[in-house]
Amino acid sequence: MSDHAADKALEDRLIDFLQRSPSPWHATANLVTRLEAAGYRPLKETDSWKLSAGEKYYVTRNDSALIAFQLPASSLETLRMVGAHTDSPALRLKPQPAIVNKGWLQLGVQVYGGALLAPWFDRDLGLAGRVHVRRADGKLQAVLLNVREPIAIIPSLAIHMDREANNGRPLNAQTQMAPLLMQGGDAPDLDRLLKQWIEREHGLEVADIVDFELGFYDVQPPSRVGVGGEMLASARLDNLLSCFIGVEALLASDGRQGALFVANDHEEVGSASACGAQGPFLADVLRRLNAALGEAGDEGFVRLIQRSLMISCDNAHAVHPNFADKHDANHGPALNAGPVIKVNASQRYATNSTTAALFHDMCREADVPVQQFVTRADMGCGSTIGPITATELGVPTIDVGVPQFGMHSIRETAGTRDPAYLIRALTVFFNRDSLSIG
Repeated sequence: MSDHAADKALEDRLIDFLQRSPSPWHATANLVTRLEAAGYRPLKETDSWKLSAGEKYYVTRNDSALIAFQLPASSLETLRMVGAHTDSPALRLKPQPAIVNKGWLQLGVQVYGGALLAPWFDRDLGLAGRVHVRRADGKLQAVLLNVREPIAIIPSLAIHMDREANNGRPLNAQTQMAPLLMQGGDAPDLDRLLKQWIEREHGLEVADIVDFELGFYDVQPPSRVGVGGEMLASARLDNLLSCFIGVEALLASDGRQGALFVANDHEEVGSASACGAQGPFLADVLRRLNAALGEAGDEGFVRLIQRSLMISCDNAHAVHPNFADKHDANHGPALNAGPVIKVNASQRYATNSTTAALFHDMCREADVPVQQFVTRADMGCGSTIGPITATELGVPTIDVGVPQFGMHSIRETAGTRDPAYLIRALTVFFNRDSLSIG
């Protein structure tokens, strides 16, 4: 396959993954499918694990977070770890969302994460997430729901009625963000609609809707943009792009080294959950790995962690041509110019000079360009799972990511060449014999 054909195939797989992953639960299910096709075997946290050297496994938690790992043929001396997260800012349904207002059925929403709200107006919205149902036989079952057609919209208010709309008018999530679902006098039974959608998608006879975690999403598919197809526009690039890249690199590795990929949930709301980076998911799995193949006891576990390295992958802010003054003049990453090392003196990113030097060396070995990002000294800085994972485990960590525009918008933009760059660098990382300097 030519390089051009390989790049096109990679972009097509990425676009397909993004389109089929409108929620963290869908993203995790799609990652599982990809891993199983490559020979990864499932584990359950409630079972006793019998792990074998040289084998490949994965485990999920809450159906929205995932850890996949390959074990070396010998004892577990070190781990090459890559981390990302499955969640993105969104509008999630309230438990009792139905609102009838001026003859319209609307659904009340909660804002999940630091969403950029203005781009949600005038979009064709579908609905997706996880629903717990009671089947006709009385048993509870969790199902994924993806209503792909545009069933809702949040119409803008006409400029004639709000002359200040272009002057930074604040948006009220409680009173102005409820999508319109249906016109009619009385509110239809939302449970009935959910049952219909589930039966259509799964062919499952549902007796009752017990509970749900559902959110709206833009049904416009991902697309290549630009005269030369230089850009990729899609929802949820932050951070499904890193999830895709991490798994692609893991599957491209040669399998000689101990390697692990973790995709946490709830990063956009602080990571404090059972399946978030501040929770025990990764530590639980690592302790079980070490007990099976590494040095026994707490000292052996600490030795494993200190011999390992975590690369936290989360997208970086590309310098925007219309807002170039929002960047430090010496630290403006460009699209299609390679992965970005993210640095913050206040530890909002976990990068230090040692981990950065290692990543520079990996990019050199992979023949990949590399960039650096530091936020302006007079602006606040976001964070990632990197500092949280480093704090929880003590593992040496670096924060990197591909550059993008419009972070936390309903539709974000990245470069089409950058995913391949980072996959190459991470593949070198997974295959690397040594994680030390000197």
